[in-house]
Amino acid sequence: MSLDTIRATFAASIATKEALLADESRLETLLAVAGVTASTLQAGHKVMLCGNGGSAADSQHIAAELIGRFEKERASMAAIALTTDTSALTAIGNDYGYDQVFSRQVEGIGQPGDLLIGISTSGNSQNVVRAMQVAADKDIRTVALVGDKPNGAMQQIADYVLAAPSTNTARIQECHILMMHTLCQLVESESV
Repeated sequence: MSLDTIRATFAASIATKEALLADESRLETLLAVAGVTASTLQAGHKVMLCGNGGSAADSQHIAAELIGRFEKERASMAAIALTTDTSALTAIGNDYGYDQVFSRQVEGIGQPGDLLIGISTSGNSQNVVRAMQVAADKDIRTVALVGDKPNGAMQQIADYVLAAPSTNTARIQECHILMMHTLCQLVESESV
């Protein structure tokens, strides 16, 4: 353990965020996704989120920011993390397989006009890919939060791709939460 390790980790995180900040195309996509999210919610539809591991935690975090509040007092927004119902996850996993734990939920509760945000650092998590496929079939718009792997399965399906400029899992996740916090800020400013 050393201070050099800490400095190197912080520097890598900052450099990745600076690369994100410098990429006008990525920022424009984030702005577009914020607009789609705001219009989805204003039209009375919901935002669904899903992911595995740290991305599952991010799904829950962002759903909570929308349901509760981010920075301003305002009405609750319709958002749900598909990662939170342990009975559904374990029953679907047991009866259909883990690759369907999110797609079955999208099939059951997703409606045309909703929005699905799938989070996967690789862009290839099969349970998230399947959820996005079902969403596309149901006229539910999709957003993929991924890393810089251009040929990931999610990138091929999604209506919008928010790619962190990294292939390192920790750096990708740090950019994902920054982008989603920014999305919450933008959406919240539209609702007040």
